[in-house]
Amino acid sequence: MKALVKETAGPGFKLKDVPEPKIRDDEVLIRVRCAGVCGTDVHIYEWDEWARGRVKPPIVVGHEFAGEVVAVGSLVRDVSEGDRVTAEGHIVDGRCLLCRTGNAHVCPHTRIIGVDRDGCFAEYIAMPAVNVWQLDDNVSFEVGGIHDPMGNAFHTALTAVIPGATVLVTGCGPIGLFAIGICNAAGASRIIASDVNDTRLELARRMGADDTVKPHEAEAVVKRHTAGLGVDVVLEMSGVPSAIHQAFALVRVGGRVQMLGIPATPMEVNFATEVIFKGITIYGVVGRRMYDTWHQMTRFLRSGEFDPTPVITHRFPLEDADEAIHAIKSGEAGKVIFEVS
Repeated sequence: MKALVKETAGPGFKLKDVPEPKIRDDEVLIRVRCAGVCGTDVHIYEWDEWARGRVKPPIVVGHEFAGEVVAVGSLVRDVSEGDRVTAEGHIVDGRCLLCRTGNAHVCPHTRIIGVDRDGCFAEYIAMPAVNVWQLDDNVSFEVGGIHDPMGNAFHTALTAVIPGATVLVTGCGPIGLFAIGICNAAGASRIIASDVNDTRLELARRMGADDTVKPHEAEAVVKRHTAGLGVDVVLEMSGVPSAIHQAFALVRVGGRVQMLGIPATPMEVNFATEVIFKGITIYGVVGRRMYDTWHQMTRFLRSGEFDPTPVITHRFPLEDADEAIHAIKSGEAGKVIFEVS
């Protein structure tokens, strides 16, 4: 089959023919139709410090996808050939303390497709049947293929109390944009979106942000719309240290900061003044909760109140992987999709 491979310890991907995966008795084989490209793939493509310490070539890359089931293992009972599906790309052991107490999303034994085992930038992928998620008939393969990052946005937003809340979203990359749409559908009273990029701010407006601002404008807008108190919830999606400090500054006393963005290096925080004396709650977001986040996604999509499609701005075949990565790095893209087959 055709697949994008991280062939060697260096920059770039290579499109090549590789053996079609064989499935175990508890797995299914999925023909990939669409696959999302994300920042993790850029890290692996560029072979930065994180990638060098985590990824072991050769490996098929990619971790966001949707497609059709073409074969099922002998032990699989709840997935059938022909099913339209996506899948949770974090494969956990299912037996550790975290998994058995409803916290599989932070399982210490997690293996991620496209990072720790072969991924989905390929014509076929093998997945444990337990990780497979059925798509409604009216959900396109494009939307199915971005359930992974959408799930991160749902996890970030909906572990806070959003109905009636004032919300500041710092960082309008694809996950931040999805989060704006989710907060809008969930009944936030006002959504303020902050980013340095005009293209992303325009997408934020399309996803339902009431105010779109550059970071230096955020404080004045927040104070104007909250009687000087600060917002109820901040969704910190950028990982930029100045944005993290701004999140702590602009959340109200007793408010909540949801942290998805990952700083590139360690940073200093004045816990006394920024956190403790304000009595704020900080929640670190890892992946998607298994599987309540997935049920939330399905229900919001069924409601018709949440539409992620405006975030999708670019589509490429696997052959144009270099162009896809360039589109992401340019800052002029929302969500980038590979159309696989």
